Amino acid sequence: MSKTRRAKKPMPVKAVVPFGTAEEAWFWFVRSERARRDGARLTNGDTCTARPCDPDDIYRAVMKLHRSRRLSAAHLKVLAQYGWRDCPPDHRVREETRALVLWEEALDRLTTELADKGVVVHGAHMDRVG
Repeated sequence: MSKTRRAKKPMPVKAVVPFGTAEEAWFWFVRSERARRDGARLTNGDTCTARPCDPDDIYRAVMKLHRSRRLSAAHLKVLAQYGWRDCPPDHRVREETRALVLWEEALDRLTTELADKGVVVHGAHMDRVG
């Protein structure tokens, strides 16, 4: 009896889409980490859009900035707190004023790091509302 060979169906090629902002990349990283913590195995095929990095690349960029003292422990705390909440500090809430300053500083520095790697669109910046 002969075996029938089946050709593998070619996988569709997705266009790699960089993030528009470091904030978008950060929230994607935190959502990925949350899913990973909940037991999901993440692959680039799990989304409709291919990204130019893995979630770990975002983490490494943040840690590089921290090791070089361009991000302080306070920056990391704000990134973690508001990343986990999945929303940035609100400029209308007086208690979040300091957090907003740290958030914007951290994302500004992260933008430069990620843009150099092609993860964020060059020239992307955060527009502050208010």
